[in-house]
Amino acid sequence: MTQFSPRKKGALVAASLLLAAAGAAQAAPKDLGRAAVLKAVVDCRTVADSAARLACYDAATARLDEAEAKGDVVVLDRQQTREARREAFGFTMPSLAIFGRGEPSEQADRASYTVERAWTTADGKWAVEMDTGAVWRQIDDVDLRHAPHKGSTAEIRTAALGSYFMKIDGQLAMRAHRDK
Repeated sequence: MTQFSPRKKGALVAASLLLAAAGAAQAAPKDLGRAAVLKAVVDCRTVADSAARLACYDAATARLDEAEAKGDVVVLDRQQTREARREAFGFTMPSLAIFGRGEPSEQADRASYTVERAWTTADGKWAVEMDTGAVWRQIDDVDLRHAPHKGSTAEIRTAALGSYFMKIDGQLAMRAHRDK
């Protein structure tokens, strides 16, 4: 076993911490800040003169409304953000800070749906369409005691290495992949 001097041990620990911090910084979602048209509205608060402040607000809110109507800016409340995250569950997306603001991270590791329809594929595995339009396909050989049907409850959670488990009506969980 190699022996290191206390000085070398300290340097190795420091280097390890720097590498770990760099990796964590890369994995963290990038905060893109506020959209310019929203920042312009907020900046109007600093205008001291009442008439000038009102003119600033009128112009800035008109630009914000126009940008939102054209789709250049999207405004979502917390519930709409949760719904967007739920509908996108199972897809690999870039890490976006807007999905993490004020929400506990454990919210993103599972979702519950109502089954719209289910069928067996040519290889005898289940494909399940959810009430959101998402389609999940079984990728293992687990046999279900009861066939999924319209109105069944499907609970999907993340598993190791980017895979997912789908449990239908409380039955044994099967590995699944989101197709659509």
